[in-house]
Amino acid sequence: MNLNFVSADEAVSHIKSGSHIHLSSVASVPHILIKALCRRADAGDVKDLHFHHFHTEGPAPYSEPQYEGIFFDQGFFLGPNVRKNVNAGYADYLPVHLGETPRLYRQGFIKLGAALVNCSLPDENGMVSLGTSVDCSVAAIDSAELVIGVVNPNVPFAYGNLIPLSKFDYLVQDDAPLVTANFAEPTPTEMLIGKNCAALVNDGDCLQMGIGALPNALAGELGNHKNLGLHTEMFADGLLRLIKKGVINGMNKKIDTGKVVSSFLLGSNEVYSFIDHNPDVLMRDIEYTNNPWIIAQNPNMKAINSAVEVDLTGQICADSIGTRLFSGTGGQLEFVRGASMSEGGKSITAFASRTAKGQSKITAQLNPGAGVVTPRSDAHWVVTEYGAVDLYGRSCQERAKLLISIAHPDDREMLDRQAFERFGPHYHNFDI
Repeated sequence: MNLNFVSADEAVSHIKSGSHIHLSSVASVPHILIKALCRRADAGDVKDLHFHHFHTEGPAPYSEPQYEGIFFDQGFFLGPNVRKNVNAGYADYLPVHLGETPRLYRQGFIKLGAALVNCSLPDENGMVSLGTSVDCSVAAIDSAELVIGVVNPNVPFAYGNLIPLSKFDYLVQDDAPLVTANFAEPTPTEMLIGKNCAALVNDGDCLQMGIGALPNALAGELGNHKNLGLHTEMFADGLLRLIKKGVINGMNKKIDTGKVVSSFLLGSNEVYSFIDHNPDVLMRDIEYTNNPWIIAQNPNMKAINSAVEVDLTGQICADSIGTRLFSGTGGQLEFVRGASMSEGGKSITAFASRTAKGQSKITAQLNPGAGVVTPRSDAHWVVTEYGAVDLYGRSCQERAKLLISIAHPDDREMLDRQAFERFGPHYHNFDI
């Protein structure tokens, strides 16, 4: 198949000043186009470009102070590469549930001037895959005035949402490798948390979990489970090992039976190669993966997420440290609600009882300015290295007692005193 490629500089020359631009995200950022836009900016040829994306890996010049007035980043989730500049005001965060991001584009809340995406080599039918990062790129391609695709042989051809070449206005060729990530081995504390989470997972359950040392610790504890399913927004190497062992086979899923369902990936090249032309993996639009009604259709859904801190009434902060923005809402509440609606489902929030500086993550009240990602009314199971408690159907005072029981032992007396001060003298008059 003959493809008519143009240079990156030619492709981005058609982006108008004042445009809102979508970037495919995570491991599959179209860096060749971003560099070309930087060259236009350095030449004084463009200004007032607004960027939208999930968290991105690699350099993020669109958030840097040197491009103030030319680029302005308004991402849907923060990664380490933009966190400093967002908190300094050079870039910004657009709060949204990730599953609702396609709606922002499709219904015109954000009018996209351009969509810049990485894609695979086309198949014999002229269809390409968005590979490791479908995210909200399908909606961006459908909605943008200008669509530029970077055809890269390192982008795996993944099933789930294929795009016809006719959707692209310009194609650019690139062979840069996708960004990979190797996550640290779990600490002894994380291993204990993983063990406590694994005790809440039964054979045949369907899982959602993220990436990092803690999810890898949980995956390591699930090696003897059977017939697990996977419906998640993202996964990495820890879960891949369970898939290859046959622990995750999806045979008990009611929808997408036998399939691994995800929307974006970040991990090793082994993960990326695994999804290439693999009919057992569906990389789907985030509007599908994160829809609570879709999630709930699989019985025994176990959604496992993390937290920055949790107050004694069950308010879960997962996006900020006080007023300092750290990540974003993500898909946490969507999976919390989907799992809660699932027959036999459980929503689980797992975290270490203390920060690296020794401060309790279970607190009498959240730090001033902290964001509540999961409201107290949606909080269910909470897990630390000291145990697991279920807050659902419990009053505020009962929740305080339960949460204190899984706090660090050295913090329990302090938390008990703070609970007494908050709830009054009758707080100690009952047991749970």
